[in-house]
Amino acid sequence: MNILFLTLSKMEDTNQRGIYTDLVRELANKGVNMYVVSPRQKREKLPTELSKTGNINILKVKTGNITSTKSFVEKGISTLKIEDQYLNAIKDNFKGIQFDMIMYSTPPITFNKIIRYYKKHHNSKTYLILKDIFPQNAVDIGLMKKDGVLYKVFRNKEINLYKNSDTIGCMSKGNFDYILDHNNYIDKDKVEIFPNAIEPISRKVNIEKDKKVLDKYNISQDATLFVYGGNLGKPQGIDFLLKVVNEFHKVDNGYLLIVGSGTEFNKINNHIENIKPKRISIFERLPKEEYDKLIGCADVGLIFLDHRFTIPNFPSRLTSYMENSLPILAATDSNTDIKDVLLESGSGFWCESTDANEFIKYAKKLSIDKDIRQDMGLSGRKYLEQHYDIRETVNILLKHLEGDVQNV
Repeated sequence: MNILFLTLSKMEDTNQRGIYTDLVRELANKGVNMYVVSPRQKREKLPTELSKTGNINILKVKTGNITSTKSFVEKGISTLKIEDQYLNAIKDNFKGIQFDMIMYSTPPITFNKIIRYYKKHHNSKTYLILKDIFPQNAVDIGLMKKDGVLYKVFRNKEINLYKNSDTIGCMSKGNFDYILDHNNYIDKDKVEIFPNAIEPISRKVNIEKDKKVLDKYNISQDATLFVYGGNLGKPQGIDFLLKVVNEFHKVDNGYLLIVGSGTEFNKINNHIENIKPKRISIFERLPKEEYDKLIGCADVGLIFLDHRFTIPNFPSRLTSYMENSLPILAATDSNTDIKDVLLESGSGFWCESTDANEFIKYAKKLSIDKDIRQDMGLSGRKYLEQHYDIRETVNILLKHLEGDVQNV
């Protein structure tokens, strides 16, 4: 069986860990021939290239700059051009291959031409992994006007994407409900929950912190280490994050470590340099191995989302924190159901990202109470193993190809 997977996630090496690489590896482990199409953005100055390892084929396609670009116009143009770039590269490099399924994740919403082509010529089944509800998310945070031409163009593409998809896999119940409530033309039977999932690492046995790593970053071994790792853009509600930076001195024994890149990195970095707070550090980029070591020393994982969102975002870093048995402190909009997961799993605290005082109150509690941190961390790890293990959740996708799987 052959599955074509279209993604904007950079996938140079499927041995790396992440929600998409883990998905690709698990499908390959089940005998599926995987054909992954991933971007090589203009800034990388690398050509289109095909690589193969076992039954995983990765086609890295030269594209414009789509992610981490400060120009919304450049991002928009590159996003509109990507489907032709991908389709031409697929035709050139995967000649003669019959695809049983086309699997694709949002963003972007501009793969309709590819999807229609393979539905028509290969009779391929089509599966949308919905990770992003665009363009409404851009409207929510003021990047686009709902009565504007750009919104209408992208909204039309979004509608066509949903119509062209045989199945839409949503990250959570909140996403499931939102898609159906705001798109009454979608048949409920074609929508299901396909959560963010990973192949969990073994549970930590040694809970001793790596003193060498902490010393390298001038972090006290006795400090309660709060870590935010991920995108630093407008979706994260940066003004609220800056309020947390201003108030974090109130968290006794706490240390705040911010690791990420994005359009708002310089704004955060400049603010920290100007006020020179104690026990706060920010890094734009760290090697994956180095970041993993720091996460291994962390005591609390942080999640931030802009309070204006009307769509139920569900950040994938939740699984990373749960995997490492970290309690979670999330400050988000009120529409995301991540707060419900934290409550159900007993894995952390939530507040709306308008209330810095509430955030600091929970941070203080987590900083001084090791037992709560440990209990929440273990509860989160247990919840991950029950709900977000890719070795189990991949079967949600494969049931749509049951006859083909039996013949692999």
